[in-house]
Amino acid sequence: MCHVIVTCRSMLWTLLSIVVAFAELIAFMSPDWLLGFPRSDSSVSGAGVDSGEYRPSLGLYSRCLRVGSRGVGVSCGPYAGTFGEVASGFWQAAMLFLAAGTLVLGCVACISVFSLCFQSILRKSIFNICGLLQAIAGLLLMVGLMLYPAGWGSEKVIGYCGLEASPFRPALCSLGWAFYAAIGGTLATFLCAVLSAQAEIATSSDKVQEEIEEGKSLICLL
Repeated sequence: MCHVIVTCRSMLWTLLSIVVAFAELIAFMSPDWLLGFPRSDSSVSGAGVDSGEYRPSLGLYSRCLRVGSRGVGVSCGPYAGTFGEVASGFWQAAMLFLAAGTLVLGCVACISVFSLCFQSILRKSIFNICGLLQAIAGLLLMVGLMLYPAGWGSEKVIGYCGLEASPFRPALCSLGWAFYAAIGGTLATFLCAVLSAQAEIATSSDKVQEEIEEGKSLICLL
């Protein structure tokens, strides 16, 4: 019989697991990892017209540039047609680690929804299994984030950040929100791994067992 068990700690873990997975996915796909140095669009000129100054952005495999005859349109899309065209070998490695970590988090997020009804898999706690997977995902993400700045010396980055750009030194560029979102998601992933243990304790407490013995199928505890 399926017992739907909802506690504050298990619900917090489930919601945070879903949020973290989405945060890492959005950050991975975003072109706003690096913001290039300010530049002006030469096609925009004349009295009363903005100089067209803007900052292009560069992601792991995508970028945003201003286009159009008056420089008012922004075009965002992949700059790399294939994996081999990614700006740097370090970025290729970073993408693999980040993608692997994000995939694991996505799987855990899906499983966490079913944890409301099923608390074990093959007699193993679903919370402990997911917590271990989240810790592994956190390590994968951390390695990917450490590899990412090592690729700042590539030709692609130099074109956005200036000739002084080098590994771990973005020169005229600044870090975009996607990079910080990935860092925040990584830290939250380790937090999820810790909360999974608390969710296991909450859903296997004496109060929950008493509710089950009374024949209740929906158990909500604060």
